[in-house]
Amino acid sequence: MANIFNKWKEGLAKSSKAAFGQIATILGASEITPDIWDDLEALLIQADLGVETTDIVLDALEQRVDKEGITRASDLRAALREELRKQLTHPPELDFSARPTVILVVGVNGSGKTTSIAKLGKRFRQQGKSVLLGAADTFRAAAVDQLEIWAQRLDLPVISGQMGGDSAAVAYDTVQAAQSRKTDVALIDTAGRLHTRYNLMEELKKVHRVVGKALPGAPHHVWLVMDATTGQNALPQAKAFKDAVKVTGVILAKLDSSAHGGMAFAIQRELGLPILFAGLGEKPDDLQPFDPDGFVDGILAELQGK
Repeated sequence: MANIFNKWKEGLAKSSKAAFGQIATILGASEITPDIWDDLEALLIQADLGVETTDIVLDALEQRVDKEGITRASDLRAALREELRKQLTHPPELDFSARPTVILVVGVNGSGKTTSIAKLGKRFRQQGKSVLLGAADTFRAAAVDQLEIWAQRLDLPVISGQMGGDSAAVAYDTVQAAQSRKTDVALIDTAGRLHTRYNLMEELKKVHRVVGKALPGAPHHVWLVMDATTGQNALPQAKAFKDAVKVTGVILAKLDSSAHGGMAFAIQRELGLPILFAGLGEKPDDLQPFDPDGFVDGILAELQGK
């Protein structure tokens, strides 16, 4: 358990030392003043919580100050932790009852999508499931190569297509192969695309439809990989993907490289989507199931250490 907490603490060190580190400074031994509320508001927004979540947290804190008679800023620390924790939900249990369970993975270029798929493949195999990867990102030659290299390294089978070929056809072939091989889980990579490119988003919708033709009811999950280093800027992209292909959950990649960890709060409030996994490092085992308690303790590590 301690090792898991250390993973979150180390993975969120940049976020903790940035805005949340400054919060530790203002929540010193001083009395609570109007300036403290202004400073807290600015720092929480800077930490990428989003305006709406920040308002909710601050309103709750002010009510607690009045109700509990809190007078010192340092006594706000525990209350802040509790109010932040209330904004996050535990991810749901993943449903693998379908065989194969088809998971479509989407996201913009450079979000960490292909690497996340490989890490998921390893995780599911370690859980005793058979896994098939589908390299349906035929728009970028490096993406197919990247997934094939990961597949070879992790000893996972992969279905690939020709560069510039029909990505929907590769997705279809992957589902067919998973059925014939009686595979438990099929993870399908898709071409990274900007949400503003209408033709590419339409192509993604086609992939989604074709997967459903290959296996009625599929895809059973659609997971959006979001780059934590982009902060709030990623939310409009996420909304477009959610509208286009019925995203069911989020993978927050590159959390260890980001000072914008607070975006996790905005994801849950503004998108209404569960965060399923978080990338806390480069190793395959560094993709961890999202843990709200570990996350909040990680981003507040600087605050709790003061």
